[in-house]
Formats: sequence, C-alpha cells, structure tokens
Amino acid sequence: MNRTSVVERHTKETKIFLEINIDGKGSYDITTGIPFLDHMLELFAKHGLFDLKITANGDTDVDDHHTVEDIGMCLGDAINNALGDKVGINRYGFFLLPMDEALAEVAIDLSGRPFVVFNTKWQQEKIKTFDTSLVEEFWRGFGTRALANIHINVKSGKDAHHVCEAIFKAAARALDEASSIDPRRSDIPSTKGTLTE
Repeated sequence: MNRTSVVERHTKETKIFLEINIDGKGSYDITTGIPFLDHMLELFAKHGLFDLKITANGDTDVDDHHTVEDIGMCLGDAINNALGDKVGINRYGFFLLPMDEALAEVAIDLSGRPFVVFNTKWQQEKIKTFDTSLVEEFWRGFGTRALANIHINVKSGKDAHHVCEAIFKAAARALDEASSIDPRRSDIPSTKGTLTE
C-alpha cells in the first residue's frame, strides 16, 4: 500500500508544494517562510511519523494569514487524498499530550464530515511575530479539506509556545492513530459503507 499524496496550490496569495507519506518515518523538509510554522510542522511530521515536504511562498509581507491557512488546507487535501477509500483505517484517534505546563487534548474522526471545535484561551497574542490566533485558522483549514471532525481542547497552559507544541504534537499522534490500518478490518469502518460524505 502506497499512501502518499502531492498537492500544489497556486493563487495570487500563495504558492505551495506539499508531499506526504502517511506511512513514513517522521522525516521532513519544510520551508514556509514562517519560521514558527516550520517548527510546528516539523513537530507534526516527527511525532506522527509522517514523511512531509513543504515549500511555500506567500504574501507574508502583508500578513501570515493566507500562508498559514492555505498550508492547513493543502495538508488536509493531501491527507484525504492519501487515505484513498479509507478501507481498513481505524478512523478514530485521540491523544492527550503534556508539554510542561500545557496540556492539549485532540480527538479526530476521519468521518468524511468536516467539523472543527477549537477551545483555548491564549495568554499571549504573539510568539515573536507569529499571531497565535492563526493556529485555529490552520486547523480549520486542515479539518475542512481532510473531511475530518476534529476537537482540540487545551486543558491548561500559560506559555503560548508550549500550548502550540502540545496541540501540534497531540494532533499528529491522534491522526497517526486514526489513519493507521487495523489488520483485522477489510472494510470501511462505517455502517453506511462510506466515509466520503
């Protein structure tokens, strides 16, 4: 089974190339033009055991918003494409991850029905120049295009960097579980017979 995908997005705001292997070893080569986002995506690849390559050029001279959201969308598209018909997957994934004083809970259902719940209260609006509100935009873009139901709940955390790390690592581990193949299953894990709508 070769669960890989390549996605390219070219608009007046961003140019993105993204390649993922769901069944990878956690290798990465990521350059988005936003150093903090690079760091979060490297964590995502490493802890989810996804091989991930991303190059992005966006209008970051205006704002980071378009680049962050569009990369989330491209990553969602790539995951959805790589999953194919979703035969044999676990479908559900959950992880509770501590990062010093921060604790993030992420639950994922690769249901085919996108819905994102994001609960956190930021103690800081910025991490250096990175706007913390963009973390929610990233995961909304991802969930919509991955056709996934995602609940992200930050249970505790004061340092915004720690909170972000906890979210991205927990999401990686939850997605790894949800996308993994259950050797006992030879069908789609739904009584409807589909996870595409």
